[in-house]
Amino acid sequence: MAHVTDAPVSGVDRASEWQMRVDLAAAFRLAAELGWHEAVANHFSFAVDPAGKRFLMNPRWAHFGRVKASQLLLLDAEDPETMSRPDAPDASAWCIHGHLHGALPHARCILHVHPPYATAVAALADPDIKPIDQNTARYFNRLAVDLQYGGIADNDAEGRRLVKVLGHHTRAILGNHGVLVVADTVAEAFDDLYYLERACQTLILAYSTGRSLNVMPPALAEATARGWDEYKGAAFAHFEEMKRFLDAKDPAYKE
Repeated sequence: MAHVTDAPVSGVDRASEWQMRVDLAAAFRLAAELGWHEAVANHFSFAVDPAGKRFLMNPRWAHFGRVKASQLLLLDAEDPETMSRPDAPDASAWCIHGHLHGALPHARCILHVHPPYATAVAALADPDIKPIDQNTARYFNRLAVDLQYGGIADNDAEGRRLVKVLGHHTRAILGNHGVLVVADTVAEAFDDLYYLERACQTLILAYSTGRSLNVMPPALAEATARGWDEYKGAAFAHFEEMKRFLDAKDPAYKE
């Protein structure tokens, strides 16, 4: 994989690729605004070609709050020379995103972070998100949960393992680690990550009272989760509204 600035992406026009860059850069900036980022770690990516193999991702050790559309690396999941290049991405980013993009067509946009509340849930012996309100119920029976943390993900074996962990799911609680969401678009992935962190915040606050949780019966939790399908369009409206906040504060992410 290499940072590509001139080579066209087959099946994608320049304007479309640029909009993908702008949207992904906005997601980085918004994650920093919301306190989901962690120093110069964590990574977002978005597949730009129809096959899902070539994808945009943040440069190595760039702060989320400073990412610009033009700075994003354009990488190829099937290029074995990636990590030998001077502009190679972070090893953990390549391990996770390279393998997921290479193996899972439904993982077009991949957001991986260690946000406070979701990471706190990931640190529990039982990190499942209990359906105690409509936000937590959104994830009822709709999460992959990984309890086999083996250290920093920076090798092919761990990348292949995480592919199996996510499987057909679009969200994963990575035990002792953080969270990961995937979607077809940046807007949908961002919205899902937003609600996942909010759900975990509610759960952690409820746990902190020391009192018993009022967990929904399975049928009610399932019905509530399905009800979220009626609001899929809200993800795009949410993301556009958030980009308007960025535009008013600092539109440099579009550069």
